[in-house]
Amino acid sequence: MKNVFASIVMGCVVATSTAAYAAGDMGDMNMDSGAQHGNGQNSMSHGEVKKVDTAAGKLTIKHGPLENLGMEAMTMVFTVKDPAMLSQVKVGDRIDFVAEEVNGTLTVTKLQKQ
Repeated sequence: MKNVFASIVMGCVVATSTAAYAAGDMGDMNMDSGAQHGNGQNSMSHGEVKKVDTAAGKLTIKHGPLENLGMEAMTMVFTVKDPAMLSQVKVGDRIDFVAEEVNGTLTVTKLQKQ
């Protein structure tokens, strides 16, 4: 009976120490998906302006994958962070941009023509 109890205790000790070691070893890992922080947030996506809606403060962009948002390539409407961005582009312009979710709305936060 002592051997069974000793085996159970040793098993618990090994399992606990292994889990603690693994957790400590992962301390420098970024467990974030990149959607909110890190390099994914600032990486530029590429697209083509399909519509400029100055009155609504929106751009329609045909874009490639938006890695920071986990979205595939598609055409969609974005709000712009700064209305001055709308005067920088016209339909047909190829752009590099950063889109983020701001207060539940997909928003272009950075924009530059290619």
